[in-house]
Amino acid sequence: MLASFLALVAAVNACGGGSATESTGSTESTATTLPTTTTTPPTTTAPALPATTIAAPEPMPIEPPEGYELVWNDEFDGDTIDPANWTYDIGGWGWGNGEAQYYTDRPENARVENGLLVIEARQEKFEDSYYTSGRLLTQGLQAFQYGRIEARIKVPGGGGTWSAFWMLGDAFGRATEDPTKSNWPDVGEIDIMEYVGREPDLVIGTIHGPGYAGAGGITKWNRQDFDISEDFHVFAVEWDSEGIRWFFDDQMYSDLSRDAVGDREWVFDQPFFIIMNVAIGGTLGGTIALDTEFPVYMYVDHVRVYQRVDAASG
Repeated sequence: MLASFLALVAAVNACGGGSATESTGSTESTATTLPTTTTTPPTTTAPALPATTIAAPEPMPIEPPEGYELVWNDEFDGDTIDPANWTYDIGGWGWGNGEAQYYTDRPENARVENGLLVIEARQEKFEDSYYTSGRLLTQGLQAFQYGRIEARIKVPGGGGTWSAFWMLGDAFGRATEDPTKSNWPDVGEIDIMEYVGREPDLVIGTIHGPGYAGAGGITKWNRQDFDISEDFHVFAVEWDSEGIRWFFDDQMYSDLSRDAVGDREWVFDQPFFIIMNVAIGGTLGGTIALDTEFPVYMYVDHVRVYQRVDAASG
């Protein structure tokens, strides 16, 4: 999701790098994207504050992989989003990807209900945007180096939706020698999951770093034979000093060792923080389909981080 952040720094000064062209074991590429809607959509009246439209799934027991232990989690069992775990990105300048939504910290766009984190994207006039949504992050609160990072999520469908569960290097946004310039992609980005409603059977996992960022990110497409948005799924990476592996419902579909970046720098031996969001439109989300029914919802049952019992081993 962070081709977005380059323009963010230029405009106001971290799945997602947007689409990617360098594929590992895939014959497909996310380089071809649909244009973002530029016309003003018809304005609809947003509901006041809807109740969650689904019940939480059956609880998934906390079962660390062999040799791992749980070091942090959020099961969203309270009444509100835990401020010790999550903060918000706020704004509506396109986030470097031509996105249409304005991110807010309002409960209309992000809240806890029925044991679920609900991120709601709405079609409504807000500031200078015609859509609103939520983007939550653990920056400044929780950061992790290595481990299994997973979330159980029901992503929204609909053309023009772009959901992501991803990570940025914890140094993102800190002062550099030139404060007008971003330190992305030097800090690194791990897109655990990107999902666009116009490709209902596709999950994308990507890394971005210096020399392999934005459209040059190293990516893998994982297609299923069903609409992924119809149910909850577990999206995860297992990450150590040797590389990063991507999982969809515990099935590994990508395995990148550190030599996958060639003679470029591997920037993933440092702490990263977690981000979850729903974007609307943009370079990867594509044209906002006229038949996409708003509001749309991203439901998160849990986020868990496991690390090796002997963390020093990497």
